[in-house]
Amino acid sequence: MTEQFTGWPRQALDVLTQLEGLPSAETRQQLRKDRESLVRRPMIALLADLADSDPRYEDFSVWGYGKEPFWWQNQGGIVRFTRCVELVVRLNLDGLHVKAAWHYPDPGQVPRYRAAVDTEGAKLAAILESLRTKGYDITGDVMKRTPREYPADHPHANLLRHRSIIASRTLSDEDVLWTPHALTWVAERADELDDLIGWLSRAVTTPG
Repeated sequence: MTEQFTGWPRQALDVLTQLEGLPSAETRQQLRKDRESLVRRPMIALLADLADSDPRYEDFSVWGYGKEPFWWQNQGGIVRFTRCVELVVRLNLDGLHVKAAWHYPDPGQVPRYRAAVDTEGAKLAAILESLRTKGYDITGDVMKRTPREYPADHPHANLLRHRSIIASRTLSDEDVLWTPHALTWVAERADELDDLIGWLSRAVTTPG
């Protein structure tokens, strides 16, 4: 690793606190320089170090500044594995969040996902259960009913109802957040999420 990441400075919390609620455009611009150096730049360093440790994480991007307060109150970074399958890292006042996500799917991805569940649902179910035992929340866009092309009593009907899957965990321990160990925590979560990311990437990618 190049070890660019040294942790978020504690002043980053002060900047994010000042951006709570509905900060004015003037307030945002006054804080922009500090936010860039104290909040956004450490996220870039963290993902760069993660990419140096494993080439699978090289395709990453870090959120810039949007017009809505959300983009100032949350600093995100995304590692892309295939279309709509990502590892997402996000910092806000609630802590540091890591999630594996197949979301906002392209046309055709949902039918491919369902076909994979039909034949390999047991493997996906085992991956998700393992993540739950490690403290991950499993969420997503879930239909009320099983898709009509599959029987209602399908052994993996609950997974067939998903139109997206997200597995997430949060680090709120400030003794770690403000140190280089935050990178270690993110890397460990990425390792834990690797099986899910791999399964989803294979399932929703167009063959050939």
